[in-house]
Order: sequence, then structure tokens, then C-alpha cells
Amino acid sequence: MKQYNHFINNEYVAPAGGEWMDTINPYTGEAWAQIPKGTDKDVDRAVAAAKAAMTTGPYAKMTPTERGKMMLRLADLVAANAQRLAEIEVRDNGKLMSEMLGQLNYHPEWWRYFGGLADKLEGGVVPIDKPEHFAYTTHEPVGVVGALTAWNSPLMFIAWKCAPAIAAGCSVVVKPSEFTSASTLEFAALTKEAGFPDGVFNVVVGLGPTVGSALVNHPDVAKITFTGSDATGAAIYAQAARTMKRVTLELGGKSPNIVFADADLDKAAAGVISGIFAATGQTCIAGSRLLVENSIKEAFTKRIVALGKSAKKGDPMLADTNIGPVTTPAQYQKVLSYIDIAKGEGARCILGGQAAADMPGGQFVEPTIFTDVTPDMRIAKEEVFGPVLSIIGFDGEEEAIRLGNDTIYGLAAGVWTENIGRAVRMSKALKAGTVWVNTYRAVSYMMPFGGMKHSGLGRESGIDAVRHYLETKSTWISYSDKVPANPFVMR
Repeated sequence: MKQYNHFINNEYVAPAGGEWMDTINPYTGEAWAQIPKGTDKDVDRAVAAAKAAMTTGPYAKMTPTERGKMMLRLADLVAANAQRLAEIEVRDNGKLMSEMLGQLNYHPEWWRYFGGLADKLEGGVVPIDKPEHFAYTTHEPVGVVGALTAWNSPLMFIAWKCAPAIAAGCSVVVKPSEFTSASTLEFAALTKEAGFPDGVFNVVVGLGPTVGSALVNHPDVAKITFTGSDATGAAIYAQAARTMKRVTLELGGKSPNIVFADADLDKAAAGVISGIFAATGQTCIAGSRLLVENSIKEAFTKRIVALGKSAKKGDPMLADTNIGPVTTPAQYQKVLSYIDIAKGEGARCILGGQAAADMPGGQFVEPTIFTDVTPDMRIAKEEVFGPVLSIIGFDGEEEAIRLGNDTIYGLAAGVWTENIGRAVRMSKALKAGTVWVNTYRAVSYMMPFGGMKHSGLGRESGIDAVRHYLETKSTWISYSDKVPANPFVMR
């Protein structure tokens, strides 16, 4: 069994407390590696290394162009190691190899995009209204960044958070989920191979209440970027406010997937299934609320039930597997509890609705579909984070918009229609950070991603992302040779 260590200051180092934890393969239910059980002392060491990198180390003297080239080298290394890293992620979180390899093959594009952007973060000269003054703006890195990533797509979140941070000139300390830390620790070695100076990229592994809390509280951390639940995000937001940290939060969702009668129903059905059963529903953008126009509701429901029945459960490493295990025991129990809640509230289960007891590892849930769901039911309001779909009918655009927005979340939404006017109206009216029309679960390094309401703050990916890691500085230079007539008033 492999034993991992923290990655601090370009070295793998044992945890200060001398303790490790098992990391479990959710498909087999067996431990396959050990990861460090970090403490606040490990966080202190990592943050000190990250701070030194930005103040006294070679990184502080690198030009943005040099920084960009360094990021491009990392992109090539990730591409060369994509298969190996994807296999580690599947072993650690149980998601499909086809999904994780797709993410790892796409991952380098974030480093290429933001690496190319590094020397294009220009300030500007302001044609100031004050005579005999020269005024301009520059952009500076905000400081040390603490990046807290979730267990469902560890290395994709590394790309989303760390590529813009490093393009801006920040150093980072990553705290991956204790359930899926191995791939991040393997990835760390590639940053050293790419020529990242000491302290630029650090990884400290451990439990949220210890390592995560220590990172959020640390006075030398300037910004926190977090992906996870809205409850944890709210706690981090409050905690970070005590030391005036900048915060980006990418949180949960209860996304509506809205199907109109005029949609291409074959494409819509595939999109609905992808939106809820891909990744075993363990994704913040899961289209867990199917809103379908009542005139086609019965026929469309039969269509998606048939597609859901065709999903093959099994070994996530195999190419023909469609549904893998739920990643953690706690999440597995949570999904099953929501299925029981839905039945108790009167929702009618027309597919699945139980554990798949015949599978290894003991953490499989049957793809589940509920109909006769009302908007006030918990299954329609709360994030399940599993393969559970709620179907609600509607009549017309107005009701679809009302139901679509009837949630505390606002991460994503899907609209299926062949009417271009309706597509534009719906996209404008839905309160979500991303609206997909006639597609679902599409992401890009070019496109900002983030939520409204309880789904978070700030944006990841796209040019918007790098701005969250920069401070704008205003500089005034007087070239007057006169002494001010009255030094006691504002210029």
C-alpha cells in the first residue's frame, strides 16, 4: 500500500503529527493507499513556504512571461500523464474512467489559457482630470491563496483554481478532500518538474475541521477559493471575514432541466439523463429537477425511464460502465435517506429507489426517478448529490420560469426548445450562473463558471477568474514644480 506525504516547498514531507489515514476505493470498499493526517503545524509550514515564494524567492522576481512559459510546460506534463492521473482518480473517487480521462485530457487547456494570459494583465493610463498629474493603474497578485477542493473532480478543480491564481502571480496551498487526495499529491510532482520555484504550489492533506480551518484562519493567507456544499461554504465565508480574506465559493445546486413540447425530444432525453445520472449524480450542476411541459409529460417520462433502465452499473474502470459507486459512505447513506424521504412525502418512484445490493463495495445506488413531485417536497428543494431525479410538470413559459427559479440555488439550468425566441427569453429570466440551451454539462476554460444565490460567489474559468486573484493599484505622480497653495484641503 502506497504511503503519501504532504508536498511543501517542492518536497514531499511527512506530516508533523506522524499520522496517516487510509484512502478507500469506493468500488471495492478497500483501502488502497495512505494519505497524511495533517495538522495546523503542516499548514503553517506550507503557508510560510508560499509566502516566502512571493516575497523573497525566485518566483517573486519572475516576469509574467516566464510565469506563463512555466505554466505551458506544466500543461504538457499533465497531457503526458493524463492516463495515469485519471486511473488514480477513478481508484480514489469511483467515477467513470471515461469521465475522468476526459477531464484529464482537457485539464491542460486551463494551464495553456491562463499561461498565455499571464503577461497580458495590463493596467492603464488614466486621462486624469487633475492638472499636472500622471495617473495609472497596475494589477498585483492578491497574495497566498488557500484552495479547498471537493472529492468529485479533484484535478479539474486544481486547474480551475490554481491556473488563474498562478497566472496572477499568487502562490497556492491546496487542501484536497480527505476522501480524494492521492491524485493531487501525484500532480504536485509535475509542478516541480515543470520548473515551479519552491513554495509556489503546496499540498497539505487532512480533515476539514483541522487543516481546512487552519488554512482559512491563517493570517498570511489572503484569499480562499472553495468548492463544496453551501453549508460549508457559508461557514468558510463567515470564518474568512474575520481576517478580511477575499473569497470565491463554488457551491451546490438544484438545477432545473426544462423541456418544452417543441424540443427535439431524443436530444432532450439524452440531455436529461446526462444531467442527472452522469457522474452518478455527484456533481454540483446535476439537473436534478426535470421540469417538463404537461402536454408531453407522460410520453417523455416513459422515454427517460427507458434510457435510465439501460444504464449499466459496474467497475468504473471499464469503458462500458455507465454508473459507478457513490464516492463516500456518508454520501451513500445521504442519497438513500433522501429516497426514503421522497417516498414518505408521497412522490412516486418509477425507477430504482433503492441500493444496488448486488454490487461490490456496498456503495451503489440504482438510478432513481420520482414523479408526482410537488415543488414543496424536500426532494425538489434540497441537493441530494446522487442519481435521483424529480419530475415536475408545467404549463407555459411563465410557470416554467417560476418553478425554475423556485430554489435557494442558482448554479445552472437547462432549456430544451427549438424556438429561438423562447431560448433567449428563458436564458434571460432564469436566475443561474450558467444556462445551457439544447445541451447540458458543457464547460470550457474560456467560459466563466459560478453561481448565484446559495450557489456561491465569484467565477472560475474565463478572463473573469483571474481578476479574483488580483488587486488593482492606483498610482498618482505629480510633475508640478509649484507648492500647493493650501496644503490643508484635498487636491
